[in-house]
Amino acid sequence: MKTENHDLEDNNLPLADVDANSPAPQVERPTHHQLKKFLPYLGLIFAGAGATIISLRLLPHPQPLPPALQPFLNATASQPSANSAIDKDSNFITAVVRQDGSAVVRIDSTRTIKNPAAGILDDPLIQKFFGYQLPQVPSQEIERGIGSGFIIDSNGEILTNAHVVNGADTVTVTLKDGRNFKGKVMGVDPVTDIAVVKIQADNLPTVKLGNSNQLQPGEWAIAIGNPLGLNNTVTHGIISAIGRSSSQVGMPNERVDYIQTDAPINPGNSGGPLLNAAGQVIGINTAIIQNTQGLGFAIPINTAKKIAAQLISTGKVNHPYLGIQMLTLTPEVKQQINDDPNSPISVDQSQGVLVVKVARKSPANQGGVRAGDVIVKANNQAIDNAEQLQQAVENTPDGSNLQLQILRNGQTLNLSLQPKVLPGNDK
Repeated sequence: MKTENHDLEDNNLPLADVDANSPAPQVERPTHHQLKKFLPYLGLIFAGAGATIISLRLLPHPQPLPPALQPFLNATASQPSANSAIDKDSNFITAVVRQDGSAVVRIDSTRTIKNPAAGILDDPLIQKFFGYQLPQVPSQEIERGIGSGFIIDSNGEILTNAHVVNGADTVTVTLKDGRNFKGKVMGVDPVTDIAVVKIQADNLPTVKLGNSNQLQPGEWAIAIGNPLGLNNTVTHGIISAIGRSSSQVGMPNERVDYIQTDAPINPGNSGGPLLNAAGQVIGINTAIIQNTQGLGFAIPINTAKKIAAQLISTGKVNHPYLGIQMLTLTPEVKQQINDDPNSPISVDQSQGVLVVKVARKSPANQGGVRAGDVIVKANNQAIDNAEQLQQAVENTPDGSNLQLQILRNGQTLNLSLQPKVLPGNDK
């Protein structure tokens, strides 16, 4: 994710408050900003091919479908919860698809990008090696992407991922019945990877939104989308885990506690719904981990509903931030710091969040936070890890102060800070 630094003068410090723990597994999130290697570009040049992408976040990953499910288990069928069958159909997945499939759409986007190969052929060494009879290379090229989305309002409001439509010049929405519409991006929020697209239509089929706060590992999970451009593809699995933090998943600049699923998702599934056995949307499929199987991640629908409401009403989402780089204290981290003879600090506390770096002109800097401080409480609530502190900042109302209790050189200090709007999201 590319962000601008704005008033933060520390160029190496991400805009959002980020967890500086050891690197997480690499998440497949290729974007149209990726630079390609020199020789492949020469191949594209001579072939005269334009850029085409299937997904802006997910890369192909072969994974066989699980065997067909047996008739719905009696124990599950008797439960009145949202995870019970929606009718008496012997295959509840078929019933879910019949109910919601028509509300899942394909989203095609195009964006004009600078052709990185355009300037390469002007290099004297390249000209000397290949000669001066080189083909003309356009300075720009068109990049095409495919994603998914689902209709949440019969008048044409569609939820999808921000990375599917962010920066797009054109957006085309295709319904299951084959109708095509020009889509207008109402707003994108890269911090949560949520976007809303609007098409001019009415009486459209819609999905039912569930409650992701009630999810439990082991529940059924059904994904519908357009992987690799194969429209209306259905896969299934279970909820493998809930509450996976952004740093665990490998996206520390985002603010989402992800749903983990083993339902197969592939490029083109981005933005499509993850549904429960009752046919309710519980998440938005968004990412996979590189070189693994059965590790897909979805944005909880409760998070998406909150963000979508702001995008629809104002076209943007204002996220507060402090401007710090932080590290969750564990006994291992404490020992590593104290055993390092070159460490400028020593840590007595084994619980809390260590402030690694503070950006100049940031709310944290202005509020008196210093590198080496250990944050142990926020608004009188104990802080055990970086995710808890991030959530406390996110939940701070605009214009309100955040009360922090910190340990510095063996002393307890109480600071009052006013988080600011994350630069880049205040436009």
